[in-house]
Amino acid sequence: MDMFSKLTHLFQQALETREPPVNLLDSFMDHWKGITNYYIETTGQTRPVKQTDIPWRLKQMLDILVYEEAQQGQEEMGPCMEYFLQHKLLETLCTLGKAQVPHTQQVKCCHVWYVLITLSSTLISSSCQYPPGMNQQVLVFFSKILVQIQKPMLHILNVYRPVQKLVRLCGLPGSQTEKEEAQFMFVVCSRVKQDPYVLNYILEIKKDNHSKRSISTSEDTEKGRSGETVSSNYPTASNPASTSSPQQHSPTDSPSTIFPANAGLIHVLVHLSRSQKSRVALKAFESLLLLVSIPKEDTAVCLAESTPLCQLLAERLCELFSQLPATLEPADIQSFPQTHWNVPFSQSGMQESQSFPGSEHMENFFAWLDFLDHLMREAPKSLAVKLAKEIHHCWLVGVLQHELLQMSEMGVLVNTALLCCSVRHIQSPAMVEELVSFLLGRQTQSEQRLDTESHVLRYQLIEHCDHISDEISITTLLLFEALLQKPHRDILFNLVLRNLENRCYLTRTLGGGDDCRHFTDTDPVEENEELEEDPFFTDMYGEDEFNSSERLLHRPQLIREHRCSGQTQALDIVNSFLCLVPQEAKTSQHVQGARYETYVHDAHEQFKECTAFLLDWDWPESLKPTELSVSSSDFFEGHFLKVLFDRIGRILEQPYELNLQVTSVLSRLAVFPHPHLHEYLLDPYIILAPGARSLFSVLIRVIGELMQRIEVIPNFTEKLVHVRRQLMGLDGESGVDHMPLLKGVIILEEFCKELAAIAFVKLPANNTNLQNTDTL
Repeated sequence: MDMFSKLTHLFQQALETREPPVNLLDSFMDHWKGITNYYIETTGQTRPVKQTDIPWRLKQMLDILVYEEAQQGQEEMGPCMEYFLQHKLLETLCTLGKAQVPHTQQVKCCHVWYVLITLSSTLISSSCQYPPGMNQQVLVFFSKILVQIQKPMLHILNVYRPVQKLVRLCGLPGSQTEKEEAQFMFVVCSRVKQDPYVLNYILEIKKDNHSKRSISTSEDTEKGRSGETVSSNYPTASNPASTSSPQQHSPTDSPSTIFPANAGLIHVLVHLSRSQKSRVALKAFESLLLLVSIPKEDTAVCLAESTPLCQLLAERLCELFSQLPATLEPADIQSFPQTHWNVPFSQSGMQESQSFPGSEHMENFFAWLDFLDHLMREAPKSLAVKLAKEIHHCWLVGVLQHELLQMSEMGVLVNTALLCCSVRHIQSPAMVEELVSFLLGRQTQSEQRLDTESHVLRYQLIEHCDHISDEISITTLLLFEALLQKPHRDILFNLVLRNLENRCYLTRTLGGGDDCRHFTDTDPVEENEELEEDPFFTDMYGEDEFNSSERLLHRPQLIREHRCSGQTQALDIVNSFLCLVPQEAKTSQHVQGARYETYVHDAHEQFKECTAFLLDWDWPESLKPTELSVSSSDFFEGHFLKVLFDRIGRILEQPYELNLQVTSVLSRLAVFPHPHLHEYLLDPYIILAPGARSLFSVLIRVIGELMQRIEVIPNFTEKLVHVRRQLMGLDGESGVDHMPLLKGVIILEEFCKELAAIAFVKLPANNTNLQNTDTL
């Protein structure tokens, strides 16, 4: 019994025994001494750091700091953290991570600072690191401590100084720690996003750097890089010898600012974005996004004015553009899909990407372009504008302009196609603004017929719409169509509206006003003075030619009166375009689903899209009164409309694909609800000034030419219907004479129906009739 009592007492005593409380500071210091002792006592240089206890000790130190912070108040700092900061442990770790002991030297000194001085005498560019892999462990430790310690740290001198030094150790040529570097940079940018005021500490920007930039002396670790600037490290637009396409030109006259060499963060991020490892590059992209999306305006100004961010991003775009093969097929470029910036990093995107010669280079270029566009959409306005201007100067003017103005037709074709695809990718307001300035200029006065020098690129691009090469013409028309889809007021004003502003296309009456007449149902078509000017028009229709099988919109009985074209009834205009093509040249009634009403829905959708654009454009709602001081003889429709009218005037002779593109651009213009544009393009009843022409008058002359040619072609209508069915895939291919003419007639008929549908959905009278279009 006594024995049992003694055992019970012993067990109870054992249970009540408590381990002595662990002193966290002592434990923390022991782990740190264990790391430094390794450098004092160990001489083996080939043993990887993972085979030592250094990673374990670093983890224990981190765990202690995290645990201590959790036990302290929000404003308190524990003894371990105080020791950590006061003894500059991060600074020492940074030195350990970058240096090695010389092979022949055996350290036998008991003082750790002697070891550190010896270690820091050699840079990371030496033959091997001591111990191998230590830099990786340092990067991981820095990343984890910045993530897991909740209190702000980057404003502390003994934290941001070693962070600066470690940033300079990243992005070195031949680095084996890109993954850890990318993670470290992402963590730093995340902390900057949380506390934007620490950006100046990380970038080492002095207070006077916003107003005065100077070249500063870099630290000794900067010497480990292969060059002082990005242009010597990597191939860029300013270093054409390093690019793969010597035919591309570079912006050698760029007034680029010389930035301090200690702006390492930006250089490293751009360098890591080039990595062949997709995860590394993706982390770099995300880090850049974190930086530029900081909403504080002073941070945006800092990034724009005191760092080489914008310059490096634009130079990278030039570099990727110069890598595009000159042998790219224009068809491959035009069919290239919209490329999101993260597509190259996703498995699904890589599987769905197109494969043709040069496709990988195209994907890299357009992914980077989309990334820059995304940056500008996310960045504050000041930074977005700065980046857009840098891209304008470096890429658009410095590289692309020369390629668009070169003499080689193939070079012009490929680069115009690339520009067209780029326009489709660009969405940010800042970049659209620079794009418009580059392509069209800033002129606001009406164009002069002989003025070809005020903006050479604009004039040449417009002339390319009427190029001897049909491919160049089609591609350039696609470019302008893509441009017209951008929500920017100056595009339409520059190309068209500034020339219609004074309405000089109208004949002035004796009273000084406009002769804008509307003819009622009782007026025979031949009484229209505009139509009588054309010798072909009076013989165009017989007495019974309007009794076609295609039902027209019912016209209400109108009282004979003079009205301005802005008041012309919608149904009159619709019927005018539907009646324009003669009956023997129509095929709609012979093919199912090819009638006029099929265009109404598409026209309505386009009209809504264009209307959404102009909410902030401050367009007038009514026609501007004409000025007596402005002479109608001064009217010039502008180079853009001149080329389009010339092209539509040759619709019976041109290739089918070219005609499709010309009519597509004109239809896009006609949809915009500006009163002057509507009057000039869609009102058949305006009385034109001598020498002036409108879209309707051009179409009348085409119809007159068509009537003459119909007379000499036997079985014209049957051949036309057969070609129409071939184009729709209903009939097989067969040899038919006059194929360009027949296809041109089909395009002409469809174009007139499309214009009728646009007129129907645009004018106020159609708001009540739009719901009844199914009965047409």
